[in-house]
Amino acid sequence: MQWASKILKCSSDLGSKPYGSKRMIGKPDVFPQGGVSPNAWSPKNALDGKEAVEVAFEKPQTVKQIAIFENVNAGCVVKISVDTGSGNYETVWTRKKDWKTPTFKATMLADHAYYFKRKRRKLQDAPDILNPGIEHAILEQSVGNVVAVKVEFNFALLPGPKQIDAIGISDATIPLEATINVGASFQNLPNPEVVETNDFDVVNCAVSDDGATLFFTANDGQKEQIYSATKSANGKWSTPILQTALSENDTYNYLEFCSNQMLLKAGNEYNKETGTCGYQWFQNNAGTFEAKEQLKIAAYANYGTTSDATATLDLKKLIFAIESDFTQGGTDLYFCNQKEAASYGLLQNMGKGINSSDDEITPQLLSDTKTILFSSNGFSGFGNFDLYVSYRLDDTWKNWSEPINLGSKINGEGSECAPFYDEKNQLLYFTKSGQLNTRLMVLKISKLDVMKQ
Repeated sequence: MQWASKILKCSSDLGSKPYGSKRMIGKPDVFPQGGVSPNAWSPKNALDGKEAVEVAFEKPQTVKQIAIFENVNAGCVVKISVDTGSGNYETVWTRKKDWKTPTFKATMLADHAYYFKRKRRKLQDAPDILNPGIEHAILEQSVGNVVAVKVEFNFALLPGPKQIDAIGISDATIPLEATINVGASFQNLPNPEVVETNDFDVVNCAVSDDGATLFFTANDGQKEQIYSATKSANGKWSTPILQTALSENDTYNYLEFCSNQMLLKAGNEYNKETGTCGYQWFQNNAGTFEAKEQLKIAAYANYGTTSDATATLDLKKLIFAIESDFTQGGTDLYFCNQKEAASYGLLQNMGKGINSSDDEITPQLLSDTKTILFSSNGFSGFGNFDLYVSYRLDDTWKNWSEPINLGSKINGEGSECAPFYDEKNQLLYFTKSGQLNTRLMVLKISKLDVMKQ
């Protein structure tokens, strides 16, 4: 089987990045959860018009099945044709009268444009009923040497928006399905446990190098504030204590990076004239925190009002999650190099391997500087935001491995975000959002399974 490798022709397009026809290239990255996503093609006439797309495949092959992955309101494919190398298309499948495409209720929330009440940009309001589905067109006769496929749609057949995630071909009748890239080591993890935090809504967390102090941000309905807890001999965390020195800003008090010596805290105001980007360093003096320089990044620009950050232990490199002119889609991961003290150079996009057309947020770079944990809603997953791990492939910091999903024990139908791996105790902390609150979770996971070997 193969997935489309090139768009030959498209009746309408919204560009090469979010919602454009190139989002159909390669394997499905919105299925199996389905739902509206910038990682899929949104035709201009998707509400009630006719559209067509022609796609090519890397190698000629015999075809018995053509599968079209429809994210929203599936059932609008009316005609499929193939090119066997002549440049002309031969019709091999047409929609029969009363034919119904099998659909299912999307597991992704109908509107995934909000993350902890942070508004994310979206193309249009998501419908209440998404009904994604896969049109498995099984041909009466196999066709050899297929190099391209043309798919025609009549989007007036069903109400509401439509999107196409991927187009695949196969020489077998076994239905093509989407798979989630879950690492083998994440298949049999223990069940996560809830960390007792006085029933706070926890937004993110960080753990000291020695694993003895937990910092977390909680929203009390008025503002985000930073609390700390210490680990007792029995492994339980003490009653959380408000860290007033780290919670002085009006909002967005987040501890983004933590070492035994330095902390990086968000929540200051961005000032374009001075180059400050809303982050400040704090010196950790045996549990008391001394405010140091504000972080400055050359030509810093962020379309959003929020961002996330992490750093190498030597502070030579920072990684940011922001949305800028160089984004692949929504919020992307970027890196920058230290120039002097709290001053850093230009942010550079970390590339298409790790950044999707949707949002990548809440990164944590591990001590080997090659392993990064983050949350994203731009790859095939189990729900809205899932946790992933990726590995740096070279010294450019722009080539990263295909993100690996951390599996169904960690990721569910809601949002899993803000991963923090305590390397000393081999514990993964993360936030899990539900309908009523967001809780801090933890589970044991070996460094051999997480870090790049």
